[in-house]
Amino acid sequence: MKVLMINGSPDVRGCIHTAMQIAAEEFKKQGIEAEELVVGNKDIRGCIGCRRCKTTGKCVFNDLVNETAPKLAQADGVILGTPVFYGTPNGTMLSFVQRLFYSCGLDLHMKVGAAIVSCRRGGNSATFEAMNQFFSISGMPVAPSTYWNDVHGYTAADVYEDKEGCETIQNLAKNMAFMMKAIAVGKEQIGVPEALHTEFTNFIR
Repeated sequence: MKVLMINGSPDVRGCIHTAMQIAAEEFKKQGIEAEELVVGNKDIRGCIGCRRCKTTGKCVFNDLVNETAPKLAQADGVILGTPVFYGTPNGTMLSFVQRLFYSCGLDLHMKVGAAIVSCRRGGNSATFEAMNQFFSISGMPVAPSTYWNDVHGYTAADVYEDKEGCETIQNLAKNMAFMMKAIAVGKEQIGVPEALHTEFTNFIR
């Protein structure tokens, strides 16, 4: 089993990376592979709404988004991690994930999702909620922990001082591992619930 961890921080060894390493250590104990993909320091533009992906199955901008789609397809779980920028996720991260989830055309139903955020002081709750929006609309169960999945600090070293934050990330990884394994068993024994996609209703007609 595999978890794809998408790091939206421009600091490749920063707070989000540190939190993801804590999660990766727990995944390893559970016999699960974890791959960290850093996107926050890449040149990623936003979606332009051209909808070419609906006919080609990939984004019109052939960059890291298209390269990541096969990794997303193979993953059993996904973690989206971002620092707080002005009370919101990093703009690069938002552009990347919006294009990835919209353009890839993958069936993400029953892949386990989770968000991790980091902040110096505030803005973590709004950022956490923004990241979690990607999972529910994609039919992805969201893994819980013992608190919201955020770590506090200005540097990577600060994260380890946030003892409760570190414990929260450990518990998140344990719960994700359990859910992925349980879903795999459920798929074999009872199958996956059928998702209907027959209606597409606008609010204004």
